[in-house]
Amino acid sequence: MDAFAALSLADAPADAVIARLRAALDHPESGAAPATRSDYDLNGAGPGATAKALRPAAVLAPLIARPDGLKLIFTVRAAELTKHAGQISFPGGRVDPGDASLGAAALREAEEEIGMAPGQVELLGAFDAYETVTGFEVTPFVGLVDPAFSPVPDPREVEEVFEAPFAFFMDAANHKRAWREWNGEKRYFYEMPFEDRYVWGATAGMLKALHDRLNQDGAG
Repeated sequence: MDAFAALSLADAPADAVIARLRAALDHPESGAAPATRSDYDLNGAGPGATAKALRPAAVLAPLIARPDGLKLIFTVRAAELTKHAGQISFPGGRVDPGDASLGAAALREAEEEIGMAPGQVELLGAFDAYETVTGFEVTPFVGLVDPAFSPVPDPREVEEVFEAPFAFFMDAANHKRAWREWNGEKRYFYEMPFEDRYVWGATAGMLKALHDRLNQDGAG
């Protein structure tokens, strides 16, 4: 039994968690795979429910080692944005024609949004692509970030950058289900409130997918 499986994620050493991620994630340069998770998962459907063409996008789930454990880096979207203003997300966005790969798109967006240079990130791999109600097929990547990184957010897109414990979001006890009324119907989604931060929707759905990927053999 490896160090990750023998201990809870909160207690496992960072190098054991990183090794587990390397083993569990898809190769960072692998091609796009059809979405297997979506905003529809808790609403009686799944990816492809609307049969519409999806636009490719990629996000980076930046993981950084701190003395008190591994942390995820999140952004708070600028209040002036026309879509998803003020929401907590990972840096990322749509794939541009000049992007060499999905991973390259995620790295480019992270640099544009929070000043995270590609040379400061080691892509550990990708996990389950996610379909959003806004018509994107988002491929999330986990990237190990140089601890010397200091964010420089673009104020046009990002209001704030913050870190939160990776172990918190990988604990199934913190995966909540909530709903809001939309077009006269209840729409269900995941939420993972951390202290005064409200992580929900697609970002929480991706974190749930990452949790499931890490624990697919029952470990953790």
